[in-house]
Amino acid sequence: MTVQLVIGAGGGIGGALARQLAGRGDTVVLAGRTEEPLAKVAAELDAPHHVVDASDLAAMDELLDAVVEQHGQVDGVTNCAGSVLLKPAHLTTPDDWADVLATNLTTAFATVRSAARVMRREGGAIALVSTAAASAGLANHEAVAAAKAGVEGLARSAAATYGARGIRVNVVAPGLVRTQQTERLTSNEAQADASRAMHVLGRFGEPEEVARALAFLVHPDNSWITGQVLGVDGGLGTVRTRLKA
Repeated sequence: MTVQLVIGAGGGIGGALARQLAGRGDTVVLAGRTEEPLAKVAAELDAPHHVVDASDLAAMDELLDAVVEQHGQVDGVTNCAGSVLLKPAHLTTPDDWADVLATNLTTAFATVRSAARVMRREGGAIALVSTAAASAGLANHEAVAAAKAGVEGLARSAAATYGARGIRVNVVAPGLVRTQQTERLTSNEAQADASRAMHVLGRFGEPEEVARALAFLVHPDNSWITGQVLGVDGGLGTVRTRLKA
Protein backbone atom coordinates (compact mmCIF):
# COMPACT_ATOMS: atom_id res chain seq x y z
CA MET A 1 0.00 0.00 0.00
CA THR A 2 1.33 3.42 -0.95
CA VAL A 3 0.50 7.00 -0.02
CA GLN A 4 -0.69 8.89 -3.08
CA LEU A 5 -1.37 12.62 -3.37
CA VAL A 6 -3.70 13.69 -6.18
CA ILE A 7 -3.73 17.39 -7.08
CA GLY A 8 -6.77 18.54 -9.00
CA ALA A 9 -8.80 15.72 -7.45
CA GLY A 10 -12.04 17.65 -7.81
CA GLY A 11 -11.87 17.44 -11.61
CA GLY A 12 -12.90 14.64 -13.93
CA ILE A 13 -9.52 12.97 -14.41
CA GLY A 14 -8.27 13.71 -10.89
CA GLY A 15 -11.43 12.35 -9.32
CA ALA A 16 -11.30 9.22 -11.46
CA LEU A 17 -7.67 8.70 -10.46
CA ALA A 18 -8.44 9.14 -6.77
CA ARG A 19 -11.17 6.49 -7.00
CA GLN A 20 -8.90 4.04 -8.79
CA LEU A 21 -6.05 4.51 -6.32
CA ALA A 22 -8.38 4.08 -3.36
CA GLY A 23 -9.91 1.04 -5.03
CA ARG A 24 -6.57 -0.71 -5.24
CA GLY A 25 -5.87 -0.07 -1.57
CA ASP A 26 -3.65 3.00 -1.63
CA THR A 27 -3.92 5.72 0.99
CA VAL A 28 -5.16 8.71 -0.99
CA VAL A 29 -4.83 12.39 -0.10
CA LEU A 30 -6.75 14.87 -2.23
CA ALA A 31 -5.89 18.46 -3.07
CA GLY A 32 -7.41 21.11 -5.29
CA ARG A 33 -8.28 24.75 -5.67
CA THR A 34 -12.06 24.56 -5.24
CA GLU A 35 -13.61 23.25 -2.04
CA GLU A 36 -17.00 21.96 -3.21
CA PRO A 37 -16.03 19.38 -5.86
CA LEU A 38 -12.98 18.37 -3.86
CA ALA A 39 -14.98 17.79 -0.69
CA LYS A 40 -17.49 15.72 -2.65
CA VAL A 41 -14.82 13.27 -3.81
CA ALA A 42 -13.22 13.27 -0.36
CA ALA A 43 -16.52 12.36 1.29
CA GLU A 44 -17.12 9.58 -1.24
CA LEU A 45 -13.70 8.05 -0.51
CA ASP A 46 -13.47 9.03 3.17
CA ALA A 47 -10.13 10.63 2.31
CA PRO A 48 -8.45 13.76 3.68
CA HIS A 49 -8.45 16.80 1.43
CA HIS A 50 -6.63 20.12 1.28
CA VAL A 51 -7.70 23.27 -0.54
CA VAL A 52 -4.60 24.71 -2.19
CA ASP A 53 -3.58 26.84 -5.13
CA ALA A 54 -1.10 24.49 -6.80
CA SER A 55 0.56 27.39 -8.63
CA ASP A 56 1.71 28.77 -5.25
CA LEU A 57 5.13 27.22 -4.63
CA ALA A 58 5.16 27.95 -0.89
CA ALA A 59 1.65 26.53 -0.48
CA MET A 60 2.72 23.37 -2.26
CA ASP A 61 5.68 22.97 0.09
CA GLU A 62 3.27 23.25 3.01
CA LEU A 63 0.95 20.68 1.44
CA LEU A 64 3.68 18.09 0.94
CA ASP A 65 4.98 18.68 4.46
CA ALA A 66 1.46 18.14 5.82
CA VAL A 67 1.05 14.86 3.92
CA VAL A 68 4.38 13.54 5.19
CA GLU A 69 3.59 14.66 8.74
CA GLN A 70 0.21 12.92 8.67
CA HIS A 71 1.17 9.72 6.85
CA GLY A 72 4.92 9.43 7.41
CA GLN A 73 5.70 9.34 3.68
CA VAL A 74 4.47 10.17 0.21
CA ASP A 75 5.10 7.61 -2.51
CA GLY A 76 3.34 9.20 -5.46
CA VAL A 77 2.20 12.66 -6.48
CA THR A 78 0.03 13.30 -9.53
CA ASN A 79 -0.84 16.75 -10.80
CA CYS A 80 -4.15 16.77 -12.70
CA ALA A 81 -4.63 20.54 -12.47
CA GLY A 82 -5.09 22.14 -15.86
CA SER A 83 -7.23 24.21 -18.17
CA VAL A 84 -8.36 24.33 -21.80
CA LEU A 85 -8.10 27.51 -23.87
CA LEU A 86 -8.93 27.39 -27.56
CA LYS A 87 -7.93 30.72 -29.09
CA PRO A 88 -5.47 31.76 -31.77
CA ALA A 89 -2.46 33.62 -30.43
CA HIS A 90 -3.63 37.05 -31.66
CA LEU A 91 -6.87 36.74 -29.68
CA THR A 92 -5.20 35.48 -26.50
CA THR A 93 -5.14 38.26 -23.91
CA PRO A 94 -2.33 38.82 -21.43
CA ASP A 95 -4.64 37.55 -18.68
CA ASP A 96 -5.48 34.45 -20.74
CA TRP A 97 -1.79 33.70 -21.21
CA ALA A 98 -0.92 34.25 -17.55
CA ASP A 99 -3.78 31.99 -16.45
CA VAL A 100 -2.86 29.20 -18.87
CA LEU A 101 0.77 29.26 -17.74
CA ALA A 102 -0.14 29.34 -14.04
CA THR A 103 -2.75 26.59 -14.25
CA ASN A 104 -0.85 24.21 -16.50
CA LEU A 105 2.89 24.83 -16.28
CA THR A 106 3.44 26.51 -12.91
CA THR A 107 1.34 23.92 -11.11
CA ALA A 108 3.41 21.17 -12.73
CA PHE A 109 6.67 22.85 -11.75
CA ALA A 110 5.44 23.40 -8.19
CA THR A 111 4.44 19.73 -8.00
CA VAL A 112 7.87 18.52 -9.11
CA ARG A 113 9.68 21.01 -6.88
CA SER A 114 7.77 20.18 -3.70
CA ALA A 115 7.51 16.44 -4.29
CA ALA A 116 11.20 16.08 -5.08
CA ARG A 117 12.08 17.91 -1.87
CA VAL A 118 10.31 15.30 0.30
CA MET A 119 11.09 12.26 -1.87
CA ARG A 120 14.85 12.71 -2.12
CA ARG A 121 15.57 10.18 0.64
CA GLU A 122 13.11 7.37 -0.14
CA GLY A 123 12.29 7.98 -3.80
CA GLY A 124 8.85 8.00 -5.36
CA ALA A 125 6.84 8.69 -8.49
CA ILE A 126 5.56 11.94 -9.97
CA ALA A 127 3.01 12.01 -12.79
CA LEU A 128 1.97 15.08 -14.77
CA VAL A 129 -0.66 15.71 -17.44
CA SER A 130 0.08 17.21 -20.84
CA THR A 131 -2.01 17.12 -24.02
CA ALA A 132 -1.72 15.62 -27.48
CA ALA A 133 -1.77 19.22 -28.75
CA ALA A 134 1.75 19.72 -27.37
CA SER A 135 3.11 17.58 -30.20
CA ALA A 136 0.35 17.39 -32.83
CA GLY A 137 0.19 21.03 -33.91
CA LEU A 138 -3.53 21.77 -33.60
CA ALA A 139 -5.05 25.07 -34.67
CA ASN A 140 -6.08 27.53 -31.93
CA HIS A 141 -4.14 25.67 -29.24
CA GLU A 142 -1.10 27.98 -29.10
CA ALA A 143 -1.23 28.91 -25.42
CA VAL A 144 -2.15 25.54 -23.96
CA ALA A 145 0.18 23.69 -26.36
CA ALA A 146 3.08 25.90 -25.29
CA ALA A 147 2.34 25.39 -21.61
CA LYS A 148 1.93 21.63 -21.92
CA ALA A 149 5.06 21.30 -24.06
CA GLY A 150 6.78 22.94 -21.13
CA VAL A 151 5.32 20.27 -18.85
CA GLU A 152 6.86 17.56 -21.02
CA GLY A 153 10.26 19.27 -21.03
CA LEU A 154 10.04 19.75 -17.27
CA ALA A 155 9.33 16.05 -16.75
CA ARG A 156 12.27 14.88 -18.85
CA SER A 157 14.69 17.24 -17.12
CA ALA A 158 13.41 16.34 -13.65
CA ALA A 159 13.65 12.64 -14.49
CA ALA A 160 17.32 13.19 -15.29
CA THR A 161 17.95 15.31 -12.21
CA TYR A 162 16.29 13.06 -9.64
CA GLY A 163 16.65 9.59 -11.12
CA ALA A 164 19.68 8.79 -8.99
CA ARG A 165 17.52 9.41 -5.92
CA GLY A 166 14.89 6.94 -7.07
CA ILE A 167 12.37 9.59 -8.15
CA ARG A 168 10.54 8.82 -11.38
CA VAL A 169 8.81 11.55 -13.41
CA ASN A 170 6.41 10.75 -16.24
CA VAL A 171 3.63 12.38 -18.24
CA VAL A 172 0.31 11.31 -19.74
CA ALA A 173 -0.80 13.26 -22.81
CA PRO A 174 -4.54 12.87 -23.47
CA GLY A 175 -6.62 13.76 -26.48
CA LEU A 176 -10.04 15.30 -25.96
CA VAL A 177 -11.53 13.77 -22.82
CA ARG A 178 -15.18 14.08 -21.83
CA THR A 179 -15.13 16.11 -18.59
CA GLN A 180 -17.01 19.08 -17.17
CA GLN A 181 -14.11 21.26 -18.31
CA THR A 182 -14.57 20.21 -21.96
CA GLU A 183 -18.38 20.12 -21.92
CA ARG A 184 -18.58 23.23 -24.10
CA LEU A 185 -16.75 21.34 -26.84
CA THR A 186 -18.31 17.92 -26.46
CA SER A 187 -21.89 19.17 -26.16
CA ASN A 188 -21.82 21.22 -29.38
CA GLU A 189 -22.69 18.72 -32.12
CA ALA A 190 -20.77 20.42 -34.93
CA GLN A 191 -17.65 20.84 -32.81
CA ALA A 192 -18.05 17.36 -31.34
CA ASP A 193 -18.26 15.73 -34.76
CA ALA A 194 -15.15 17.60 -35.95
CA SER A 195 -13.24 16.66 -32.81
CA ARG A 196 -14.21 13.00 -32.98
CA ALA A 197 -13.09 12.89 -36.60
CA MET A 198 -9.59 14.01 -35.56
CA HIS A 199 -9.21 10.96 -33.32
CA VAL A 200 -8.54 7.85 -35.38
CA LEU A 201 -10.57 5.74 -32.92
CA GLY A 202 -13.53 7.99 -33.64
CA ARG A 203 -14.55 8.95 -30.11
CA PHE A 204 -13.67 11.07 -27.12
CA GLY A 205 -11.70 9.70 -24.20
CA GLU A 206 -13.20 9.09 -20.78
CA PRO A 207 -11.60 10.30 -17.53
CA GLU A 208 -11.18 6.74 -16.29
CA GLU A 209 -9.02 5.86 -19.30
CA VAL A 210 -6.53 8.63 -18.60
CA ALA A 211 -6.65 7.88 -14.88
CA ARG A 212 -5.67 4.25 -15.49
CA ALA A 213 -2.51 5.40 -17.25
CA LEU A 214 -1.63 7.76 -14.41
CA ALA A 215 -2.29 5.05 -11.83
CA PHE A 216 0.02 2.74 -13.79
CA LEU A 217 2.84 5.30 -13.82
CA VAL A 218 2.77 5.97 -10.07
CA HIS A 219 2.54 2.28 -9.11
CA PRO A 220 5.81 0.99 -7.58
CA ASP A 221 5.63 -2.13 -9.76
CA ASN A 222 6.51 0.11 -12.73
CA SER A 223 9.72 1.38 -11.20
CA TRP A 224 11.80 1.22 -14.40
CA ILE A 225 9.75 3.84 -16.26
CA THR A 226 10.83 7.46 -16.13
CA GLY A 227 11.09 10.46 -18.43
CA GLN A 228 8.28 9.18 -20.64
CA VAL A 229 5.27 10.84 -22.28
CA LEU A 230 2.47 8.33 -22.70
CA GLY A 231 -0.20 9.28 -25.22
CA VAL A 232 -3.70 8.27 -24.14
CA ASP A 233 -5.35 10.12 -26.97
CA GLY A 234 -7.24 7.89 -29.39
CA GLY A 235 -4.29 8.31 -31.74
CA LEU A 236 -4.63 12.10 -31.98
CA GLY A 237 -0.99 12.87 -31.25
CA THR A 238 0.59 10.48 -33.75
CA VAL A 239 -1.94 8.99 -36.17
CA ARG A 240 -3.98 10.64 -38.91
CA THR A 241 -7.42 9.42 -39.86
CA ARG A 242 -7.88 7.67 -43.18
CA LEU A 243 -9.19 9.76 -46.05
CA LYS A 244 -12.61 8.76 -47.28
CA ALA A 245 -12.62 6.86 -50.57
